[in-house]
Amino acid sequence: MKIVTTPDGGARVWRVSIDTGGWHEKNDIFSEIVFDVGGEVFRRTPEEFVQEVERFRAHYLEGNGPIFALYETIQAVRDVAKAEDRHLTSKERALIHGIRQRTFVMFEEQLRAAGDPGADPDIARAK
Repeated sequence: MKIVTTPDGGARVWRVSIDTGGWHEKNDIFSEIVFDVGGEVFRRTPEEFVQEVERFRAHYLEGNGPIFALYETIQAVRDVAKAEDRHLTSKERALIHGIRQRTFVMFEEQLRAAGDPGADPDIARAK
């Protein structure tokens, strides 16, 4: 989920789709999110948000093309560490982080080109 401000000072709530990786507007749950009614609401920095969205997309989506090849690269790195019964090295973690940063931008740019109003590749550039 992400909440973004509107030009008139309001807010829009977007939820990432488990089927497409795109964004669906879900303004009806704004108060639940803002007032933490559901009990499982976490604030994320833009960087944490990007990593979480890409972890979600890589887990639930299947497809072809460069984004999915990069998701497979991440999985291969993780599989090697698991097979060797060890934690990821700092270099491997940095590699995965960088790949997810890039796939987020790539995915969001594709969504924007397809007309998804919730797409925002600039989140990955926010500090």
